[in-house]
Amino acid sequence: MPPSNRFVIKVPASTANLGPGFDSIGAALNLYLTLEVEENEKWEVTSSNLELKDLPGDEQHFVVQVALQTAEKYGKILSPCKVKMSSEIPLARGLGSSASAIVAGIELADQVGNLGLTKQEKLLVATEMEGHPDNVGASLYGGLVIGCYQKGEVAMMSFTNLPIEMVAVIPHEILLTKDSRNVLPGQFSMNEAIIASSTANVLVAALLSQNWELAGKMMERDRFHQPYRKPLIPIYDEIEAFAKANGAFGVALSGAGPTILCFIEKGKGDSLVSSLQKTFSNMMVKLLHLDYDGSKIREVEEFVR
Repeated sequence: MPPSNRFVIKVPASTANLGPGFDSIGAALNLYLTLEVEENEKWEVTSSNLELKDLPGDEQHFVVQVALQTAEKYGKILSPCKVKMSSEIPLARGLGSSASAIVAGIELADQVGNLGLTKQEKLLVATEMEGHPDNVGASLYGGLVIGCYQKGEVAMMSFTNLPIEMVAVIPHEILLTKDSRNVLPGQFSMNEAIIASSTANVLVAALLSQNWELAGKMMERDRFHQPYRKPLIPIYDEIEAFAKANGAFGVALSGAGPTILCFIEKGKGDSLVSSLQKTFSNMMVKLLHLDYDGSKIREVEEFVR
């Protein structure tokens, strides 16, 4: 255990794909998974969230399993802890809840096991578990991230200072990632792959140069996943048209969906939230900002022995 035997892990939510950036472009959001951790005689996980109450309360909990697997990878055995968990991230809504849990588990292992992992090492472990770097990279690094994972190596760049806000329209129905992935094609022709990847390239350039109109166009022109997933969210086209008519420069599925993310210039989000909430009153509408810090650990106090 670290010098302070009580600490807090805070991990941001994330969005991924941003239209054509399939499995490679993500952004950290200001919704958080928080773990309050202290030494204990056995593994004990509790939560005040109704969504999390049915999850295992011992070492079988997903976050603890990630921590134990991470420690084992580095030849360490973790001392058991009591973990109090709270989350602002809706489950199975395309806002990176599983990725934030993976990052939290790796941070837990690093802290309790004194592993001394670098961010790059944490990113590789997280990417190996998640299968792609966009969500976990955003939760680790913060900001807008662009990543690539191949041949057992992960490369990632993080960018901050983007003057945008996002309005999330969150249906009450869940959509599991595995179900959303099942509708995707198994392969693309060379011509389709070129068009799809060049669209993603232009999206990155447009975002970094703050050409919002062009960024919005590229989000719409995705060929990797949105054409196949939109039918699973019948309200998508209606929300997209309404959001763009009320100031959004771009609209995209958040991750695998069903959350629809509306991108708007900084300072204009409140008005869009109000309009969307009135029109789509049966859905949750949230104003979100980019998180630029990524996962953080804060020591609380030393145990009294």
